[in-house]
Amino acid sequence: MPSVLPDGVPVPDDGSLPASALDGAAERPLAFYLHVPYCATRCGYCDFNTYTATELRGSGGVLASRDHYAATVAEEIRLARKVLGDDPRPVRTVFVGGGTPTLLAAADLVAMLDTVRTEFGLADGAEITTEANPESVGPQYLAELREGGFNRISFGMQSARQHVLKVLDRSHTPGRPEACVAEARAAGFDHVNLDLIYGTPGESDDDWRASLEAAVGAGPDHVSAYALIVEEGTQLARRIRRGEVPMTDDDVHADRYLIADELLAAAGFSWYEVSNWATTDAARCHHNELYWRGADWWGAGPGAHSHIGGVRWWNVKHPAAYASALAAGRSPGAGRELLTPDDRRIERILLELRLRDGAPLSLLRPAGLRAAERSLRDGLLEPGAYEQGLAVLTLRGRLLADGVVRDLVD
Repeated sequence: MPSVLPDGVPVPDDGSLPASALDGAAERPLAFYLHVPYCATRCGYCDFNTYTATELRGSGGVLASRDHYAATVAEEIRLARKVLGDDPRPVRTVFVGGGTPTLLAAADLVAMLDTVRTEFGLADGAEITTEANPESVGPQYLAELREGGFNRISFGMQSARQHVLKVLDRSHTPGRPEACVAEARAAGFDHVNLDLIYGTPGESDDDWRASLEAAVGAGPDHVSAYALIVEEGTQLARRIRRGEVPMTDDDVHADRYLIADELLAAAGFSWYEVSNWATTDAARCHHNELYWRGADWWGAGPGAHSHIGGVRWWNVKHPAAYASALAAGRSPGAGRELLTPDDRRIERILLELRLRDGAPLSLLRPAGLRAAERSLRDGLLEPGAYEQGLAVLTLRGRLLADGVVRDLVD
């Protein structure tokens, strides 16, 4: 089942923010994340806030129905307009994620985007992305999305090997994600990403290489590769606990990461974040870059998180509760927190250190600076960048990124 929400203080019924949240807003980019919580089936490794038709049956009826979902999200976008008042910023990026956004009609995704456009406007060259399940789209669907303003799409590929997909409970057939890349290009999409997962129980090095080669051969300009994390409460965690499938260890994850970086670099991809590679700067996921750099974003949808000027909040999780709140004229926010200056400093280190551009050494306190010097001596940080006042991970540092971050935030 989906993970639990964090603790926090109540969100006002009208969703209003403290005045400090909008101080200097004109200098910060604004983004929207639109969450679609529906999936045809629940993958065994997933703990995202998603629901199948079976899980929703009898728990909200029409309010939880995906038939009315686009109109409900539009209500929250209009609420955002009221909360942000006369904020003049056009939206820099929109990202529709899930779940499986493409279980909705293409017209619904376009309608949600149109509401953002109507209420806020889109910046010139705005990046508009949706995630997609390879089995839930076709040429006509993709053409409708492109005509409606989407210019980037991310397909969940995970693996090219059937036995790996089976362990992950993925429903698509090998080869379909690659075909989707060609269909998206034919529809006129500027940028196409393929998501991969490594470290699945039963996956071999050869399986992983085959997946990378298939992904690169399909012709995307962006590849994301994530180590499988086994979350408590998932079906996969229960299977591992019962001994039905083995658990992959950290050394295997490291080996797979090195394979990915080598193969992707040879194919013309450059890393710009620990788990993300792109062929050009334009091909990067600029929406995620805004997250990593602490920009402002409004997350609409059940369980979605938002951040505006140091105020972070999150919505109620269930689609019926979410829709009920909006229908009653209330914010669907379940809780929020006001980040202190030190909270924001620590988060900058946590996130920016993962980027190829690195984190400024000026963010570090004395203990963190001493840790950075040790990391430099240990070959975990780039010497040239360090001389310029930046902490930038080496390849070895990327393998140990979590440990380096822990040391630097002291």
